[in-house]
Amino acid sequence: MAELTVGMTYGTALFEAASEQGKPEQIREEAGQILEILDKEPDLRAFVNYPAISAEEKKKVLRDIFEGRICEELLNFLYVLIDKRRIGQFERIIRVYRDLADHEEGVAYGMVYSAVPLDGGWLAEIEEQTSKLLQQKVRLTNGTDPHLLAGFRILVEGKVIDASYRKRFDEMASQLNIS
Repeated sequence: MAELTVGMTYGTALFEAASEQGKPEQIREEAGQILEILDKEPDLRAFVNYPAISAEEKKKVLRDIFEGRICEELLNFLYVLIDKRRIGQFERIIRVYRDLADHEEGVAYGMVYSAVPLDGGWLAEIEEQTSKLLQQKVRLTNGTDPHLLAGFRILVEGKVIDASYRKRFDEMASQLNIS
């Protein structure tokens, strides 16, 4: 429970500061790059999370790595997390930050189900068309459903767009039974 509060508190603070500075997208991108580096370099993650290493040593290493590569506001935020012993929550904080930024931008999340996995180009095209249809920015995750046969089914915030052949077959079958 405390971890959720930490993520919400710091994520909200970072989002508000980024918005005031006019840098919400820049900080989102740079924070994502930091997370990628921490994933690729487990020794760095272990170093910044190790409690026996002083805050000053951790800040010096982060300064050497990130100064001039990320904005000063995000670097200072990392320093605050180190001072408050919350650097281990950075990923959770950034998840909250992204959720707040998405909400501010009016982004909706959903799933697109297909018979086979979609490649990035198809997924982007379906996102674009769904965004136009729903008149809001939509980000989709792909899941597979072999019962669809072909086509796809999209679920976004309680709305269903069914463009599957299964639906068409079911509709034709019901019409044949009625006739």
